[in-house]
Amino acid sequence: MTNGQLARRLTLGDAVVIGLGSMIGAGIFSAFSPAAAAAGAGLLVGLLIAGFIAFCNATSSAQLAAQYPTSGGTYVYGRERLGEWPGFLAGWSFVIGKTASSAAMAITFATYAVPAAWVKPVAILAVAALTVVNTLGVTRTALVTRILVAVSLLALTVAVIVGFTHTSGSASLPGVPITLYGVLQSAGFLFFAFAGYARVATMGEEVMDPSRTIPRAITTALAITLVVYALVAVSALHALGPAGLASATAPLGAVADATGAAWPGVVIAIGASAAALGALLAMIAGIGRTALAMARTGDLPSWLAPVHPRFRVPYRAELVLGLVVCILVAVTDLRGAIGFSSFGVLLYYLVANASAWTQSRDHRRYPRFLAAAGAVGCVVLVAALPVGSIVAGLGVVAVGLAYRWVRLRLVR
Repeated sequence: MTNGQLARRLTLGDAVVIGLGSMIGAGIFSAFSPAAAAAGAGLLVGLLIAGFIAFCNATSSAQLAAQYPTSGGTYVYGRERLGEWPGFLAGWSFVIGKTASSAAMAITFATYAVPAAWVKPVAILAVAALTVVNTLGVTRTALVTRILVAVSLLALTVAVIVGFTHTSGSASLPGVPITLYGVLQSAGFLFFAFAGYARVATMGEEVMDPSRTIPRAITTALAITLVVYALVAVSALHALGPAGLASATAPLGAVADATGAAWPGVVIAIGASAAALGALLAMIAGIGRTALAMARTGDLPSWLAPVHPRFRVPYRAELVLGLVVCILVAVTDLRGAIGFSSFGVLLYYLVANASAWTQSRDHRRYPRFLAAAGAVGCVVLVAALPVGSIVAGLGVVAVGLAYRWVRLRLVR
């Protein structure tokens, strides 16, 4: 085995598809329910807030990726622009947040695909299977993601048509009162659904012509996703109403049930399963690359750093990640995983925006105020998350920081 470089094999089309697969996944099929429970119909405002903050974060990530086209994403950017400790905070937050996201996506896949009694075992099997796919090479990851995204978009098209043309009995029921805190909390939940836009940045060492391809891929994938999410949110509220959407375990499945026919539910279940699998596949790849970057510098055990000589992937990092996600699936639920994931990912993008703020004019592709707006937005959404998610997130971040402090003391 080798500690060598990854191979540049991803085209612009591959990069856009990986971004879409990371966003049009478990989030759109699961995050609308907790968002509706927090804000009722105000989730539409929360969606706009989450989308704007995602856009700010995406522009920061895009211009940083163009300057530093290597694996690791904001872990690398934070180290280069702000110092080793902010870089570690970003990398650790990404790993813990996206590991929780992976568990949420696996659970969402199984929720739509099988009866309730089989959800956890099937979710674990899905994680194991996709971990193996990722270890066979990044081009296979892109190919499988392309297929899954196509199936997902077909299902979402059916959901939007059904949502705008049918209503259920719950559509007339009142939802929760709309408050500022509730809207901000819904934005925090919905940010979970957007947070895959910079996945390709963490894979910068495998993208062809990265300084040109990565910014275009990030902004293109985010723009497509914003349009899709807005259509799905409005149609779901039309079909179910705020109360019905808040109480639905599988919200788009509930939209399909409004027709009274079986086939829309089957199509949406297949699409939701494919979307969750696509997001999970891209997520495992992205976390593996960040873990690789951290292992190269010693911030994670160097045992995770080897790249497979044939498939050119960080196979040890991905196998360990798959095992951890399987454990999380066994012990967590969907709402808790979403809140915890949002906490970690928002801290990650806080460091990204701070890093982009320090870039020189030569490397800045977007107005500087977008980085400031993104940083403020991340802090606000973290503060609006459920208290349990904040406490758990702070605890795990503290463990990571303590680990690094002890390691540095031992090295000295």
